[in-house]
Formats: sequence, structure tokens, C-alpha cells
Amino acid sequence: MAVLDWRDPLAVAATGVIRAGDVAALRALLGTHAGLAASSIRQDGDAAGTRTLLHIATDWPGHFPAAPEVIGVLVAAGADPDARFVGGHSETPLHWAASSDDVAALDALVAAGADIEARGAVIGGGTPLADACGFGQWRAARRLLEHGARTTLRDEATLGLLGRLRARVAAGPLDADDLDSAFWGACHGGQLASATYLLEQGAALDRVGYDEMTPLDIAVSAGASDLVAWLRERGARSRGEL
Repeated sequence: MAVLDWRDPLAVAATGVIRAGDVAALRALLGTHAGLAASSIRQDGDAAGTRTLLHIATDWPGHFPAAPEVIGVLVAAGADPDARFVGGHSETPLHWAASSDDVAALDALVAAGADIEARGAVIGGGTPLADACGFGQWRAARRLLEHGARTTLRDEATLGLLGRLRARVAAGPLDADDLDSAFWGACHGGQLASATYLLEQGAALDRVGYDEMTPLDIAVSAGASDLVAWLRERGARSRGEL
């Protein structure tokens, strides 16, 4: 597999046609340069690392024109839908599509055989679902569930899957940290029923989580006014009040 510098004219051309959704030009480029679909591009600076052309097709902010067609052409030409980013993490293109809430690209990758349970997310080294939930990309999260993605306790709390949540709690004792993390996730997702249930199970009301936010902080950030009111009624505090 060739690794191109991002300034290489071929890398520039490939990136341009992928992000423009110019499927005809992409086909021509792939036809002219054997093995290009399986190549990677090395980036310097803040975005340092090596990514594949499928990563380019799903990079933030995603939703590039004709993304499903571009993904299909790349995979048909030899791109690996489960190829890893090489650098500060090991995310697959599906992680990136999930992180951008790009359901169209997500569907195309799953149809191409991408592993929905691939580990390596920047969110705790987890699956694409972990990224979708962690970044609040709710359409992608729901679509991954439709595709059969497995859920963790925190995923279930964050997405308001109360039936799964109750079953998991009933199956055995939970670690206090996991319970607190799930409660924080419920507040992030604006899931009042999940938060109520988890608090009843002993979750900490003010446990500081990601980005130094308490459950109240993240509920405020999420715009979950009903949940914010419920938390305040129970004496929940922001990070600055602890």
C-alpha cells in the first residue's frame, strides 16, 4: 500500500475529487493509477497521521456530495472499509462517519462490509457507536442500532434504551464508576427516564465527567430543559459549584 504525502499532486487530486463528489473524475483517477484506492495519505500539523481515501470521504464535517457513490467506487477498486487511521488513534472510516452524523456515508460503509463493532474510537477506544454517542450524533447512533450495533450500559443510558438498561441492572451488580458514567451519559442524551432510573440505583448526582462537566453541566449544554429542572430539584450542582 502506497503512502502519499498530502502535498503530492496525486493526493491533492484524489482528495479534491472525493470531497467534490465527482464520481466520474474519481473513476478516471483510479483507472489511471493502479492501487490508488488502497493508498493512504500522510498529513502533518494538527491533523497529523495517515488516513485512507475512505477516511477522506468521511472526514469532518462529512456529508460530502455523492458520498455513498464515492465510497462504493473506492471499495470496488480495492479500498478496505475497515482500514485504520495511523496516528493518535486507530479509527476506521465508519468511526468518522459516525462522528460526523453522516448517515448516508455510514450506510454505504456498512453495505460495503464495514465492521460496526470495530474498536479504536477516540471515545474510550470504543466502537463507532461510542463516537456517535460521545459526540452527540444521535441520527448516526440510532442508525447503528438499526444495523445491530451492540450497546454498553452507557450507550443504553445515553440513548434512553430503558428496557436494555433495566435488564442489564437486573443481570448483576454494577461497578459504581460504570453507574456514574451511565448517569452522566443519560444527562448528555437528555434522557430523563434513564437518569431517574440510574439515580434510583445509586448513581452519583454530581460526578464530574468528560470535559470537566457534571451531569447538570452536560444537561445544560444539551439543552435538555426538563432534565435540567429535574436535576436542580434534586440539588445537582455545576462544576463551579462543587
